[in-house]
Amino acid sequence: MSSAPRALLRKSKLLLQTTAAQCQALLQSYAADRRLTPTKQLHAHATVAGHFSSVQLRSAFATTYASCDFAPYSRKLFDELPERSLFLYNLVVRVMVKNGALVDAVKVFVEMLERGGECKPDHFTYPFVLKACGEMGWVGMGGGAHGRLCRDGFCWGVYVQNALMAMYLNWGCVEEARKVFDAMVEKSVSSWNTIISGYFRHGCAEQALVVYDQMVNSGFEPDSATVVSVLPACGVLEKLDVGRGVHEVVKEKGLGGDLVVRNALIDMYLKCCSVADARLVFDDMEMKDVITWSSMINGYNLNGDARNALVLCRLMQVEGVVPNSVTITSLLSACGNSRSLRDGKCLHGWAMRRNLATETIIESSLIDMYAKCNRVDLSFQVLKNMPNKKAVAWNALLSGCVQNGLAREAIVNFKYMLREAICPDCATFLSLLPAYAALADSQQGVNIHGYLLKCGLLLKSEVATGLVDIYTKSGRLDYAQRVFLSIADEDKDIVSWSAIIAGCGKHGHGETAISLFDQMVSSGVKPNEITFTAALHACSHAGLVDKGLSLFKFLAEECRTTPRMDHYACVVDMLGRAGRLDEAYKMITKMPYTANHSVWGALLGACVIHEDVEIGEAAASKLFQLEPENTGNSVLLAKLYASVGRWKDAERVRGMVNEIGLRKAPAQSLIEVRC
Repeated sequence: MSSAPRALLRKSKLLLQTTAAQCQALLQSYAADRRLTPTKQLHAHATVAGHFSSVQLRSAFATTYASCDFAPYSRKLFDELPERSLFLYNLVVRVMVKNGALVDAVKVFVEMLERGGECKPDHFTYPFVLKACGEMGWVGMGGGAHGRLCRDGFCWGVYVQNALMAMYLNWGCVEEARKVFDAMVEKSVSSWNTIISGYFRHGCAEQALVVYDQMVNSGFEPDSATVVSVLPACGVLEKLDVGRGVHEVVKEKGLGGDLVVRNALIDMYLKCCSVADARLVFDDMEMKDVITWSSMINGYNLNGDARNALVLCRLMQVEGVVPNSVTITSLLSACGNSRSLRDGKCLHGWAMRRNLATETIIESSLIDMYAKCNRVDLSFQVLKNMPNKKAVAWNALLSGCVQNGLAREAIVNFKYMLREAICPDCATFLSLLPAYAALADSQQGVNIHGYLLKCGLLLKSEVATGLVDIYTKSGRLDYAQRVFLSIADEDKDIVSWSAIIAGCGKHGHGETAISLFDQMVSSGVKPNEITFTAALHACSHAGLVDKGLSLFKFLAEECRTTPRMDHYACVVDMLGRAGRLDEAYKMITKMPYTANHSVWGALLGACVIHEDVEIGEAAASKLFQLEPENTGNSVLLAKLYASVGRWKDAERVRGMVNEIGLRKAPAQSLIEVRC
């Protein structure tokens, strides 16, 4: 017999000769070191040796298994014991919570309460019970536990109060958690981390940063958990300066070795649109995991740098890091944004080889990528091959059709979606409604309106706004106004206001558009650049020159926003229509940047109307430089010459067009035939 089996046999004989008292001594050692395998071996030998008649030994085994976080054996032995100590109760509750057996943990707690005696719950029991109640959403049980804590005098310990805060935050009761926090006589770093993290998780990022400042000012040193809680708040609020301050704390405290902290720094910088800072952190990291690479790739993509995102993909492969579904999704988005069909197909093939191509998020990203690369046929092929066609994949296809100007195809595919019994959601209609708007068909708009009412989705402000856009583009301003008025005042955002203002302006209701603009400002909604364009356009077409100029002044002075090119074009058009050509020309010369063709085109059109040859020639000269192949500018100039009787100049301009060989693009007309 070899030496190894002989040693094993000798060890087995020694264990069989071990007394119950010696077993207990060994178990104390195993529990302290959390050695599960020797505990199981000793359990077997103690059973063979007949030591399990001893209640103390069974209790010792239950304690050791609980110390080793082995719930099945500890609970079985625990249930068989006639008497249990408070220490064992607490251990069993702890191991059950740790292993996810939350219902069983609370049952043991209730048993403790029913037994009474010396095994009453103490400050070691309650934190685990509170954790179980918080994760299970048991408000009644958790509130009762809080009441008993206060009654029994255990509610002042830091450990217990931290558990109370965590429980209330799991329920979304931020104010209750803050009351517990404020009542704490002593706070630990964990206390501060709990409330900071809770504020962020429940959408109170600004308050999270306020509490972080209070923590630092109170003399507490942030740790890795603090940093990981604060940095996402900086990213969401785009507080780059605060984020850089936290980065300095990371350097001072030596927390940069933690991979999670580094990943949080990269994410924060990317959300603050500081890609260069994120890349510095990324390049300085010795170890990177798939989250690191995915964050950086996605950051480049979101900041409009698809090329670098794809470059990182190749570097990631060189480093031997295997992309996951999130990475592939970001890379496919980068391929779509850069119209890189070849790279997209390669990623598609790679995902198929890794058995990732059947994941819904990947399939939806493939559909979107192919659509952005003008290959809607391949998008449809991906959808066709999907075993389970979910709404998110159909939404991607509908959006892709709209992006490629295939409005009718989008509507047809929507009907196919309904035939396959796929229930559309809000995102479906956000993808689909622009197709109806592009067709500008009022009857189709009424049809989809009825369907939205039936589905109950018209209560969503973003869906109602899409319907407003459909009706304004199809000439049914009365319907558009009704839908707009049906949106609750608190739900009317800048998009819905802009849609109705633009619609009124396009249909010549300038005064109504300006009245709506004033109502929007009074309601507290801050206008954006698109809203100003719509309002200025309305003023231009309605001849409301003074109101338009005051709006332009309000944009520059009150909103502290530099007017965009289309704002100047609207004002120049407005002044030109009113015959104030000198003012329009002076405005162009004083613009902070060089005027484009739309600005000069508006001026030239006004010069034709008011027969101003001098300014018209200056505008035409600029347009010939900016748009040498646009025959419309030459036609306008010839028309201007003809209107003042300068027939030779008019013939000269027309002859110049004929010599160059420019041709006017043919117009198109569309009618709808219904059977």
